Amino acid sequence: MTRFRQATINDAKELVAIYAPYITNTTITFETEIPTIEDFQQRIKDITANFPYLVAVDDDDKILGYAYAHLYGTRAAYAWTVEASIYVDHNYKGHGLGRELYHRLEAILKRQGVVNLLAAVTEENSGSVKFHEKLGYREVGTFQKAGFKFGRWLDVIWLQKELNPKLPEMKPIVPFNELS
Repeated sequence: MTRFRQATINDAKELVAIYAPYITNTTITFETEIPTIEDFQQRIKDITANFPYLVAVDDDDKILGYAYAHLYGTRAAYAWTVEASIYVDHNYKGHGLGRELYHRLEAILKRQGVVNLLAAVTEENSGSVKFHEKLGYREVGTFQKAGFKFGRWLDVIWLQKELNPKLPEMKPIVPFNELS
């Protein structure tokens, strides 16, 4: 049975193991070098300071996939806009794990007060575009040939979903660790 929990820095090694094949074998991420365990621990610390970083684990606490969100931009006006990312162990794709991770991530972000949830998808990842569209995201733009990997230039498709209403007066985002 799959359980879901918040990631910790102790998960970094397993998370890198899931992420590494995406770096070395696909254009799903534009990273070209596998991050160190220490780099990934810092990423977890940085993200979890304000936002959820969820992992899906099996009965033996083996991580099967993960999803997280981070601010889209650092300027104050972007405070209600975050970008989501998800990576699932290739052995567990296609079983609804990604959908469940996203549902849980979105529910937390909604409680935090996030308004706009964004996803950046490379043009060769049409499965991810369809995945996001099934979850209610709509395509809002394309950055033409914005990334170069494996000897070719690639478009980046941006998708967006509204989690909370856009109001004339916005309350500050509730940091993840302050949610009850």
